[in-house]
Amino acid sequence: MKVIAALFALIGATAAFAPGTKESVSTVLNVESTKIGATAPLGFFDPLGYITDEKKFERYRAVERKHGRIAMVAMLGTFVHNNNIVFDGYLSPSQGIKFSDVSSGIGGLFQVPPQGLAQILLVAALIELAWWPARKLDGDYGIRVGKINNWVQEPAKELRQKNAELNNGRAAMMGCLGVILQEVVTKQSLQEQFASLNISPY
Repeated sequence: MKVIAALFALIGATAAFAPGTKESVSTVLNVESTKIGATAPLGFFDPLGYITDEKKFERYRAVERKHGRIAMVAMLGTFVHNNNIVFDGYLSPSQGIKFSDVSSGIGGLFQVPPQGLAQILLVAALIELAWWPARKLDGDYGIRVGKINNWVQEPAKELRQKNAELNNGRAAMMGCLGVILQEVVTKQSLQEQFASLNISPY
């Protein structure tokens, strides 16, 4: 029964990537703005017809980009933590909890003391509201790494790299969902699944 529930959850999530028809896009929406993220073979997608104007499109694209960035960092953290790469020392000296004591699966979240979770939320709020404010919907905070993304000198890189970011973010979001569902079904973290060769939820 759990396997069936997990399957339906995955199907529901992937429905967000189902192709939409041209009629779902209002003529108010600037076609040029949809070029970023509309990559082959799927192109531009709006299966539920939510995108009706430029303002709404810009907002949804910003949300997609942000969730993708968070998911990429989350997947990186999953791989790092599941390979037992952790900080030295104590997560909570007063409670005697070391970083290495925290489980690599979902349960690890509930092993962090409330004060630690509050600090994480506080830093997230600082980034969200002040450092890299969410109100900047284009998601470009001026970070450039040498010649890697020198878009002024090489404009052709901008479209390719922004598409790559969105697609990698989409893959990471699906990866996070897959890791969570597999752990719920198998009761094993990613590390435990590979160690026991139990890489199938069935």
